Amino acid sequence: MTGPRRDPDGELRARLREAAGVHRPDRARILARVERGRAAEDQGAARPRLPDWVRVAGATAAVAGVLVAGGCAVASVVRDDAPARHPVAAPPGSRETGSREAGPLRSSGAVDPHSNEFWAQSNITLGTSTALTALTVELRVAQTGSVTSTGAWRSLPADDFTFTLDERDGFLVYRWTLKAGRTVPAGEWMFAGQYNHERGGRDAGGDRYSAAATAASGPLAVRGGFTPGG
Repeated sequence: MTGPRRDPDGELRARLREAAGVHRPDRARILARVERGRAAEDQGAARPRLPDWVRVAGATAAVAGVLVAGGCAVASVVRDDAPARHPVAAPPGSRETGSREAGPLRSSGAVDPHSNEFWAQSNITLGTSTALTALTVELRVAQTGSVTSTGAWRSLPADDFTFTLDERDGFLVYRWTLKAGRTVPAGEWMFAGQYNHERGGRDAGGDRYSAAATAASGPLAVRGGFTPGG
């Protein structure tokens, strides 16, 4: 008569249950293994993990870069939208260092740089961009003491003008008048009055000049004072 059959699988399961009931896991060993595993993963990584403060700094720099780029773009837009600035021309007839402009006629006055302590010459430079059919130029030299005329000249033909010299109202007055039927061509021309004066430097602040002309566009006029000689 045979005895009962053994159940190897059943015995194994029973022993495993018994062992599981008395087993107590070693927490310290488990944690140590976990840490070793993490260390191995960090060493084998292709790119090391950066510290938190480095990542924060990098993110801050990136944001700053975006803000700077945006600021530059805004500045560029503002600059491009600003209205262009253009030089403003002086209005006709305004005086600039003894010079006046009136349409096609312009002028300036200056004491000749070759003047000396006894003698001087006052130069009137007259420029015109169109032909003139009438012209009268007058130079008034203030009587500052012993002022006497020593001559006058002009760069245009002498036969085209009538010249007069007077002394009135405290001025020595030189006047050139274009003769009828004559014309002054476009260009730059000079009229000069020469005179003696008391020894020493003479103040030309009270001297004046004026010119009245006629062109195809109508009457023109300029006037001004004198800058010191060079």
